[in-house]
Amino acid sequence: MASHNSEFYIGTVAEKTGVKVETIRYYEKAGVIRPPIRGENGYRLYSTEHVERLEFVKRCRELGFSLENTSSLLSLSDSHNRTCKQVSEIAEERLNDVCAKIADLRRMEVVLKKYVEACPRNASAECPIISALSDAV
Repeated sequence: MASHNSEFYIGTVAEKTGVKVETIRYYEKAGVIRPPIRGENGYRLYSTEHVERLEFVKRCRELGFSLENTSSLLSLSDSHNRTCKQVSEIAEERLNDVCAKIADLRRMEVVLKKYVEACPRNASAECPIISALSDAV
């Protein structure tokens, strides 16, 4: 990731990246991003590199990568010795998780459709959905 000399306050970085101020501070404490320099007034001054890294982190998080995997991907991004295989292994692990969740959601969809289709949708207090949920417990 390229390094530039621009400096931004945390609010500006939050606006540019769409990452909340509290989240930026959390990423700092967790070591996901390097601590910024402090200005004479004590305020954090973030560089363009911070903005780029936060955008990278945000994209990782949007894809559901854990913070640990996101940190690993950042480290690999910084490394000149990385291999595509290393990156691919992390992405493949995430893809497998996503596929498993999709399978779970499809199973839930089948059950919920069955419940909804069994419901007569009338004014009766007797509801097959409530009965089915009660029986499931």
